[in-house]
Amino acid sequence: MTILTVVQDVCANVGVVYPASVFAGIANNRTMQEMLSLANEMAHAIGADLREWTRLKATAVFTGDGVVTSPPPYGDGVVHGTSRFNWPAGFRRLLTNSNMYRTDMALTPMRYVADADEWLVRRANNNYDSRGEWCNLGHQVEIWPILPVGTSAQIVYLSKNVVALASGGYGDRFIADNDSFVLDERLLKLGMQWRWRSNKGAPYAEDMGSYSDALAMAMGSDKPAPIIIDRKAVSGTTAYPWMVPT
Repeated sequence: MTILTVVQDVCANVGVVYPASVFAGIANNRTMQEMLSLANEMAHAIGADLREWTRLKATAVFTGDGVVTSPPPYGDGVVHGTSRFNWPAGFRRLLTNSNMYRTDMALTPMRYVADADEWLVRRANNNYDSRGEWCNLGHQVEIWPILPVGTSAQIVYLSKNVVALASGGYGDRFIADNDSFVLDERLLKLGMQWRWRSNKGAPYAEDMGSYSDALAMAMGSDKPAPIIIDRKAVSGTTAYPWMVPT
């Protein structure tokens, strides 16, 4: 189902003119302007505000390039390389339980330093956790100590790219009639219907109820039931008894 078919279904439901296109002549079509704005807003509300959908989870990998120079007098004996990395272009935010792991210490997460002052003090005093440390600064991630060549760090994040582009790839907005929502298009349609009626001051309780029911079902089936006993490596942060997954 494309954004055009979603909007056509919504228009038929709320009683506005059935469009042949969302984007053709949109500059002079107030209804389609509102429909497009609502579609983009609803897509992001579903994609980011309600659940960390498995479909929108992605992995950021930061590859180390640190090299130790020769010891004095031929060098300073210090690791030189990149300590600050850009987040991927599709980065929206971290997950509520995100941890970063180094490839050379895969069972133990790196330490996250949330306070900027603490980060500066630790860097000024050359103090750091043996697992490595990281923080967010200026839309970038900073990692210390510098990752050496052959070592990388990775973390799972939530992507903002809720649109599968007809031209190829993914984006964060609908730009063509044949673009589609990466999650369940029926959620988008039902969400747009109740929001449209709400915006216009029309009764919307029944539409919102249908949307809520569909949303609950989609959220419940987004990932399998938790497994308590499994044959997998035990994280260094796991202790018994542990919290039951939800």
